Amino acid sequence: MADGHDTGRCHAAAASRAIVVALALAAGIQAAEVRRFGVFEASFTATRDYADPLEVDLVVEFTGPEGVREVVPGFWDGGRTWRVRFSPEKVGLWKYRTRTADGADAGLHHQGGSFRVLPAGGPTELARRGAPRLSPNRRYFVHADGKPWFWLGDTAWNGALLSTDDEWDRYLRDRAAKGFTLIQLVMTQWRAGRSDERGEVAFTGTDRIEIRPTFFQRMDRKIRAVNDHGLVAGCVLLWALTSKDRESPGEVLPEHQAIVLARYMVARYNAFAVMWILGGDGDYRGEKAERWRTIGRAVFPNGFARRPVTLHPRGMQDPWPDLKDEPWLDFLMYQSGHGNNAKKWEWNATQGCAAGWKLEPPRPVIDGEINYEGHLDYHTKQPISDAQVRRAAYYSLLAGPPAGVTYGAHGIWPWIRKPEVPLDHPRSGVAEPWHVCLNYPGARQMQVLRRIFDSLEWWRLRPDRSLLAEDPRDPEFRTYIMPARSEGGDFALIYLPANPEVKLNLSGFRGAVEAIWLDPRTGERRAAGRLKPLPAVTLKTPAEGDWLLWLRAR
Repeated sequence: MADGHDTGRCHAAAASRAIVVALALAAGIQAAEVRRFGVFEASFTATRDYADPLEVDLVVEFTGPEGVREVVPGFWDGGRTWRVRFSPEKVGLWKYRTRTADGADAGLHHQGGSFRVLPAGGPTELARRGAPRLSPNRRYFVHADGKPWFWLGDTAWNGALLSTDDEWDRYLRDRAAKGFTLIQLVMTQWRAGRSDERGEVAFTGTDRIEIRPTFFQRMDRKIRAVNDHGLVAGCVLLWALTSKDRESPGEVLPEHQAIVLARYMVARYNAFAVMWILGGDGDYRGEKAERWRTIGRAVFPNGFARRPVTLHPRGMQDPWPDLKDEPWLDFLMYQSGHGNNAKKWEWNATQGCAAGWKLEPPRPVIDGEINYEGHLDYHTKQPISDAQVRRAAYYSLLAGPPAGVTYGAHGIWPWIRKPEVPLDHPRSGVAEPWHVCLNYPGARQMQVLRRIFDSLEWWRLRPDRSLLAEDPRDPEFRTYIMPARSEGGDFALIYLPANPEVKLNLSGFRGAVEAIWLDPRTGERRAAGRLKPLPAVTLKTPAEGDWLLWLRAR
């Protein structure tokens, strides 16, 4: 963790095996067992009903081997039931004890038990290595054992809300097979999803909200399924752009109620492998930043362990100069948006991630919303192609130290079942059904992207325009090259969007340089020769379109 930091009955059974539910530990039953990095759960029964159960302040203190101590908030799960979930990271015997602010309810206060944590294990890398957290240099993400974790996200904003369990399983199996590592989704009703697939909402009210536990009990299955497939859930807590119906909590709830709602979800899901996206599609700049400072500090206070946190901004906005000093902010997310003109491509290449990585303190930078494949671009009003998806992805990855990027397909993010325009998004165009979009060319090319990055130590790359002997910039920004070189200078990766040739400065290499062309459509490799470390070397691209050039010191 960062510091300060029915797929049918078969799937339900798999989920229940993945989580140990210790419902009667306090009654003296033998201590339960859970795997390291798994999820331990215990439930508690209040002695009376509460008019507003959200006002009950239940926390649970866990103590483990070597004196490790963590304090975790509990959450209400309907009626007189409260629960706590905890993901242990040390093997051995753990104990826990509950407390409430007033100590008046004997069913919730001073309850306790124990459980034993076994070594990590399971079919997925998440189960074996742990959920991602910040790297030691705060530039990318790693598993608990230190192995770099590459964020390859997919955008399924409405997926967890509107899918059936069987649909969700089909989708997750496909994304895991294609090499995706994270699914971005919205946790409550919002602008493009007014309820879940059964017509339920997460909460009602504004000045005093009421949580609907049955909504979240269904969401439990969706989040567990994400993790069971080896994927991380990128969870939006408070969508911050709303419609005339005033449904999105990040914009319509007063601060104190936005805090109540977000804290409830964090208490319920922080033990899973998640990334927290506190706000979605919001404007967090200038005077508006103060609202999000207040919410962030209340939802993610010091002293509670948490998964990494960010905000998802609106297209081509940079809120981070106003928020960079927030202690709860663990990584920076951008939205380069859905365009295809010079202004969009220049922003994508030279602002956003290109600016954010230079802010202090250092943090990973992620483009969390690149061009959606099949979405109408906002300039020519034509569907966005796989070529424009690739360009946006490689621009964002190489504009700063790479940590990852998020793809999107126009029919998946709103979970479309028949061709139609997504709710409240008239400019986006008609979307195809989600299952048709699964195999869009761009989605398959994200699998190629993942394989390319897995073949090199991507976490050592830094932007480096000194690799270019000539740096062409045309007025339409069609040929802007993105070069990056490793720390230590032993390899480089260069993206060429539409260049017949590239003129390189190889004088920074020590000795000969092996050059390899990589086709971002297929992953095919073509040898480009063994080059001398000269200040001016020209290479012609193998064919039209975009190409990657991999340079390695030899």
